[in-house]
Amino acid sequence: MKIKIFLSDVDGVLTDGGMYYTENGDEFKKFSCYDGMGMKLLQKKGFKVGILTSEDRLINRNRAEKLSLDYDFHGIENKFQFINDFCEKENVKMSEIAYIGDDINCFELLSNVGIAACPTNAVNKIKSIPNIILLKSSGGNGAFREFAELYL
Repeated sequence: MKIKIFLSDVDGVLTDGGMYYTENGDEFKKFSCYDGMGMKLLQKKGFKVGILTSEDRLINRNRAEKLSLDYDFHGIENKFQFINDFCEKENVKMSEIAYIGDDINCFELLSNVGIAACPTNAVNKIKSIPNIILLKSSGGNGAFREFAELYL
């Protein structure tokens, strides 16, 4: 199967899924440097890489910018429909997309992409998708990197 694009959910995959707030209301998240390097390794091999998240937060945009990602999709409620439309617009097949997600809002997309993976902390509905790659790493602890290395 020829994959051209690797996409990742953010919360629960690139982070541990926690929402952290200071007393002043500032939000912060922990991202793994291993995942960032995994994205760079894929890009060096000619793959396009990006994030796809239902959240629309500056903190996620900053991370995407720092990593120089090819795609940076935020505030996406229906991920499957969005990527279906994206594929049509970009002349890419759904089977040429690899995606890693962890929760029910990723279910339809994970069920239709060329290669699907989830971190070990994914919800059971996601883990039950036929042929999904169940990673050993949890979200925020190198799950994307593990996915990238398995493919490479």
